[in-house]
Amino acid sequence: MPCGLVAVALTGCGTSQGPDDAAGRDGQAVQQLLDRRAAAVRERDADAFLATVDRRSARYLAEQRRMFAHLAAVPVRSWTYHLVDTGGFDPALGGGRRLAAQVELRYRLSGYDTVPVVAEEYLTLAQRNGRWYVASDDGEEDGRHTSVQLWDQGAVTAVRGAHSLVLGVGQDRQRLRELADGADRAVAVLRKAWPHPWGGRVVVEVPASLDRMAALLGSSASGYRGIAAVTTGEAGGGRRAAADRVIVNPEAYQVLGDFGRRVVITHETAHVATRTATTPATPMWLSEGFADWTGYLGTGRTPREVAPELARSVTSGRLPDALPDDKAFGFGGNADVLSQAYEEGWLACRLIAEKWGESKLVDFYRAVGESPGRKGAVESALREVLGTNLAEFTDLWRKYVASQLG
Repeated sequence: MPCGLVAVALTGCGTSQGPDDAAGRDGQAVQQLLDRRAAAVRERDADAFLATVDRRSARYLAEQRRMFAHLAAVPVRSWTYHLVDTGGFDPALGGGRRLAAQVELRYRLSGYDTVPVVAEEYLTLAQRNGRWYVASDDGEEDGRHTSVQLWDQGAVTAVRGAHSLVLGVGQDRQRLRELADGADRAVAVLRKAWPHPWGGRVVVEVPASLDRMAALLGSSASGYRGIAAVTTGEAGGGRRAAADRVIVNPEAYQVLGDFGRRVVITHETAHVATRTATTPATPMWLSEGFADWTGYLGTGRTPREVAPELARSVTSGRLPDALPDDKAFGFGGNADVLSQAYEEGWLACRLIAEKWGESKLVDFYRAVGESPGRKGAVESALREVLGTNLAEFTDLWRKYVASQLG
């Protein structure tokens, strides 16, 4: 959503093998099962979908029936499964064989995704009378777990904006409408702030709780307490990145005022817009600083209002020595350190925009991301785009921080 999060990746990307590579004839038969299952989702055919489920697993059959119903409001454009690997388990149970299958789900939402979301599933398959069926999707045979999707958590309500799609579970429709309106405004801001091709649309997911948010991100809830939203896969994806999702923490988001919500949704939309230009070469201070710079753009807030933690540090005589490293942006650590790291990145980007111009800030961001690796990326972009070096820029930034917050 930091797969760095700020976002931890919601989905995992893998290199698919063909079914022949995965498990010979079993692999071919399993892939055919998966193809039938995918077609049933695309065609909204509940009977065909449930026909792929092992009916001896009554509880799982009921779960799958509910999950399929939960998808009703989701505008699925494409949905495919690719078999990655299989493993056999003997002796067979219940008169048939069982297989563990690692599967890659790829799906797109109609009108919003230009590239697919990619998620890993770990299925337990059962063979009955020579045919394969899905008996479980919790990876029970080998302990690996399927990525959780929003519709696994309950019936999805969908609200469309002019440039946004908000999907919620257990949420009031009016609340989702307000989020869609905010996302639409954020898209308009980013179209001006990031004048380079991107989808111009954003998909926001709102689970029922913090715990449900953490489940979508495959992580612990403790790391996101107090974090209003994250964007999946924003750091290091580059041009081959899968589709982004803005995942909202309803508990933290709701306590924000209108201004705070505006900043949060614009910040996350900035990550969506800059996704293809954000690569492993991009430091967190730049990706998060640019997102915050965009979030506060045109709000009229002063540096001391935006950067209270850093202001307190400067006032007490502790001026930062260097731009924050990636570790400072880790969720689950010291909240004050995290807040100050964001504020330092924001002021670095604000300095570039004020001294060299907003277009140069965008050029600098892209130049860093185009570097083949992290080493030397910032230094090269500083030299080629801004005509300075890291030592000079750091010194200038420290003076800027002191002048703005001292």
